[in-house]
Amino acid sequence: MNPLLSKLQPYPFERLRQLFAGVTPNPALTPISLGIGEPKHPTPDFIKHALTAGLGALAAYPATAGEPRLRKSFTDWLQTRYGLTLDPATQVLPVNGSREALFALAQTVVDASANPAPIVVSPNPFYQIYEGAALLAGADTYYVPSRADRNFAVDWDSVPAEVWARAQLVFVCSPGNPTGAVMPLDEWKKLFALSDQHGFVIASDECYSEIYFREEPPLGGLEAAAKLGRTDYRNLLALTSLSKRSNVPGLRSGFVAGDASIIKSFLLYRTYHGSAMGGAVAAASIAAWGDERHVVENRAQYRAKFAAVTPLLEPVLDVKLPDASFYLWAGVPARWNGDDATFARALYAQYNVTVLPGSYLARDFGGVNPGRGRIRMALVAGTDECVAAASRIVQFIQSGQ
Repeated sequence: MNPLLSKLQPYPFERLRQLFAGVTPNPALTPISLGIGEPKHPTPDFIKHALTAGLGALAAYPATAGEPRLRKSFTDWLQTRYGLTLDPATQVLPVNGSREALFALAQTVVDASANPAPIVVSPNPFYQIYEGAALLAGADTYYVPSRADRNFAVDWDSVPAEVWARAQLVFVCSPGNPTGAVMPLDEWKKLFALSDQHGFVIASDECYSEIYFREEPPLGGLEAAAKLGRTDYRNLLALTSLSKRSNVPGLRSGFVAGDASIIKSFLLYRTYHGSAMGGAVAAASIAAWGDERHVVENRAQYRAKFAAVTPLLEPVLDVKLPDASFYLWAGVPARWNGDDATFARALYAQYNVTVLPGSYLARDFGGVNPGRGRIRMALVAGTDECVAAASRIVQFIQSGQ
């Protein structure tokens, strides 16, 4: 077996199952889960119809690069959303959801033969695929903390020069999971300068970009590059997905865009990896990327939900409306002494509400776990259910148990 597999840590939801083992939640209350970031709003009918209308494509092998019409739907969306002009033939590729693409990208760009060992830089807390991708590519991982005193911005300035010198890949998540923080232009400028100096690739995970609460949409990585005159998108790839934008997590559809030279190598890897998008999924994807009305309606549902839930929780938790995403990243009350796992277990036992301990989404690094003492709540269910969960959390905290 691949010995690198032994380096992988249990996924947060496996740890959550272990935490809840042996617990019988209050049977008088229906279960409500805010634990998993899986969209629950209905999939738009027009996407379902496009999927079924495309079933004739099952009779043919799909091209790894995707058909021209699919790639053009990506570049058309990038033009509409960010005002960018990319070449559909060389600067975009379809992927089967951003998760598999984030993993595969590390296998493409990391040179494990480098000495000393290459480093993949990740925010902390983070989406665990970043870590697994780095480890199975043969790289070391350096975790950069998100700081609460800076609205959970990643503290890039804390990274030592010797780490940047060994870095081959840097993961950025903006809007962030779990914090919802959006990276501003001056931070992008800083990363681009470091990339130019040391040659590392930046992978910008932007799957939450269409769920935001202010009028101005979140800045994207490619958009930041264009604003700074980097229209070749050197050493930069942005990855996005339809899962959250269009409520189709089961479709497994997204795309990567950016540096044409990296796209070329990524296509070669994917050709051997067998990662082509099926024709029916492609047909549904073209329809989804070409429509913004359902995205606006989806965003309005999240805005209403957060407007209803956040004020309920603010008096009892350290929490506020995030920049974007569908998570609340809340600090537990002081009496819990930062023990987010015990808080989550007691809440589940007494009020049948599931939240994810923040420490499960981060790593101890430099003697600190930046997720400790926080919980992640995914407001993905209907408004009434989320409000009910928030009300139970308030009762739980006020009960003093």
